[in-house]
Amino acid sequence: MAQAAVDRLLDELAGAWNAGDARAYGALFSPDVTFTNTDGSVDLGRDEVVRHADEAFRGVLAGTTISLAVRKLRLIRPDVAVADLSLRITGLPVPSGTSDAPAGEMRASLLLVLVEEDGRWQITAHHNVAQSAAH
Repeated sequence: MAQAAVDRLLDELAGAWNAGDARAYGALFSPDVTFTNTDGSVDLGRDEVVRHADEAFRGVLAGTTISLAVRKLRLIRPDVAVADLSLRITGLPVPSGTSDAPAGEMRASLLLVLVEEDGRWQITAHHNVAQSAAH
């Protein structure tokens, strides 16, 4: 059951990103989320995630798409899961800066801590690290 719920959450996450919808994207995070990005910047709380996503979706991430693939999902407790994901962003306006990735593409390892409250899974911690296409 947790696997299906997490799959739905990831589908919603990718759908919101691909639509450039910062509010829908942010709604998938808990109010007190800790969000660490590939550049090491940290957003504390859903409001910061929404604000920065909105800026990015109107700026450098405008028109980009993401795809997510689960490498490993661990259910820590019935209401807590850790998802280890491969993330791929395409449509970037400039080369990714990683030596092996095609121009306009970035790949990252994404670790999410997910919690279920009131029958709804949310992301409470987000940490992603850029990687080369070879990984």
